[in-house]
Amino acid sequence: MGVTLDGFLRCASEAEAEAARVRAALPEHVRLTRVEPGCVRFDVLPTDDPLVWTVSEEFTDPAAFDAHQSRASNSDWAKETAGIARDYAIKGMP
Repeated sequence: MGVTLDGFLRCASEAEAEAARVRAALPEHVRLTRVEPGCVRFDVLPTDDPLVWTVSEEFTDPAAFDAHQSRASNSDWAKETAGIARDYAIKGMP
């Protein structure tokens, strides 16, 4: 079994969700993640609440998940969404 991450990205205000933040940076973050070695699934989808997105990820193994976390932590996505609440559960990590 691989590594999965499921949960929510929760903006505190419309300003956090607006063009300069989540909505603008998300498409490129999804594109870059989906081409990473070991990425099985990566979905960040809006909910009925315009400030909340569901996040669902799967990677083949802990090394692939760690590589994703390393890349993402130094990305434009990380810079644009710094401080936005994340509520995630991760399974499959040692």
